[in-house]
Amino acid sequence: MDPVLVTGAAGFIGFHVAQRLLKQGRGVIGLDNMNAYYDPTLKEARRIELAKSNNFRFANIDLTDRAAMATLFKEHRFRSVVHLAAQAGVRHSLTDPFAYVDANLVGFATVLEGCRHNGCEHLLFASSSSVYGSNTKMPFSVHDNVDHPLSLYGASKKSNELMSHAYAHLFGLPTTGLRFFTVYGPWGRPDMAMWIFTKAIMSGEPIKLFNKGNMRRDFTYIDDVTEAVVRLVDRPPAGDSNFTGSSPDPGSSSAPWRVYNIGNNRPVELLEVVRLLEEAIGKKAKRELLPMQPGDVPETYADVDDLMRAVSFRPATSIADGISRFVEWYRTYHRR
Repeated sequence: MDPVLVTGAAGFIGFHVAQRLLKQGRGVIGLDNMNAYYDPTLKEARRIELAKSNNFRFANIDLTDRAAMATLFKEHRFRSVVHLAAQAGVRHSLTDPFAYVDANLVGFATVLEGCRHNGCEHLLFASSSSVYGSNTKMPFSVHDNVDHPLSLYGASKKSNELMSHAYAHLFGLPTTGLRFFTVYGPWGRPDMAMWIFTKAIMSGEPIKLFNKGNMRRDFTYIDDVTEAVVRLVDRPPAGDSNFTGSSPDPGSSSAPWRVYNIGNNRPVELLEVVRLLEEAIGKKAKRELLPMQPGDVPETYADVDDLMRAVSFRPATSIADGISRFVEWYRTYHRR
């Protein structure tokens, strides 16, 4: 089969998506620049796992390298692209905004141009629950307006949705945005809560609980995320015949463009996550209660009805099962 381009293949979600596609017998070109936003050793370990398949080829390319990106697309003329490379992290966007402009805006433009000029039949790309920003109506629905992001990271993901819509409208490029909700699991990121808390509890260090722990997140297990993404790869969107400009639906379009929430549809209190980690690790946590951080929101909660209708699947892994599997992997990876 024609290879699928997976950008960010040495990253958390990209690694799992590439691995699942390889298990299906598909060829995968995995792109990553292996940057040092977090430990490149972990990224290299993921790359080595993927390289065990003869159907995997790795491309060490930065998204902002226009010439290299154009050459890659021209060489392979990918029918399907899963664009998961990005500068992640809400808090980091407060201190290094240009990293988000470069990777998430300029980098996304090179992907769009590559798809446009080389016959791509479906572009899927990572958006984020951060686009909901100051929305308080729960659960978050793709049919709600998302014009009030609270961080540059969220704004960059909203921008990706707008940019992709323009390409879908102008050039007929089928695009699907994936609004991920607090993804966790084996091979996860060291800058995310599950990893940070686990490391701190095992080391006997205090864990920082912002908003004094009064936060709720729609924690979504990586296997569920991967299943949803892989099911969508071969389902490019068509234009919605019911779309009307007089009352535009933010979640659909007359162009071949859609966005989906990829969430567990059941938010969990952060203090419950800590309790489950304590139980899985067998050690009590030291808590440090802190005020809300800039850019954070107190709660996320995904409405996944549209995803269910599109691919007959909704994430369902319980937080207890997911945490147990993550801690087991963490111990194995760190030999603890």
